[in-house]
Amino acid sequence: MGGGRETLMITKSVKQWRAEGRIAVWLHIPILQSKFIATAALQGFTFHHAESDSSTLTLWLGDGHSRLPGYATHQLGVAGAALDVDTGKVLVVQDKNKTTNAWKFPGGLSDPGEDIGNTAVREVFEETGIKSEFKSLLSIRQQHRHPGAFGISDMYIICRLQPSSFNISFCQQECLRCEWMDLEELAKTEDTTPITSSVAKLLLYGYREGFDKIDITMREFPAVYTGLFYKLYHRELPDTYKNMTEF
Repeated sequence: MGGGRETLMITKSVKQWRAEGRIAVWLHIPILQSKFIATAALQGFTFHHAESDSSTLTLWLGDGHSRLPGYATHQLGVAGAALDVDTGKVLVVQDKNKTTNAWKFPGGLSDPGEDIGNTAVREVFEETGIKSEFKSLLSIRQQHRHPGAFGISDMYIICRLQPSSFNISFCQQECLRCEWMDLEELAKTEDTTPITSSVAKLLLYGYREGFDKIDITMREFPAVYTGLFYKLYHRELPDTYKNMTEF
């Protein structure tokens, strides 16, 4: 298809969409049809996002500035603090490809559509060979203009996990060292990152005084969209408040 024909087709389509009263258009272009991008740009289309095999452009036809939602601006990293409550030891690793050999909790990026707790459990198993169960959220870090994430914002969540296996078989491609470390030792050592040190102290407080003082637990509810559910994370409520129906 020649460039003139492509331009005519998109021009006629935009005219028709305006006549139909549409306020916005999403244009999905497979990578092998990328020649359409330049033609669409001449008609006012702009990039919204790109994936491995396609790109999506948008055109705002309504009044004023575009009200279309932007694409994802954050990445989500999740780590798991697997604490053996019988021994007071917590699972830690040192990354293999870091200039500083600091102790940290094993973790990584969440996959699309993956729940936070499932990411923590998966990453801990992949890095250390330890099986575990999600118990709660402990902390959330927010960082903008992250150098390792193409300048987008980064959310990093640490979860409390309960281990169900204890024999370490760590991934030697990712980890330099892996061990069960006494939680109090981790809270005091200087050979760690600031976030790991802070969460280790929080975890030690919960271990000694009760996890109900630090845990952010999860409940699942049906979403307003039929057939979908969402997970709500908050401090645990007493039953008298959880089951409250009248004031």
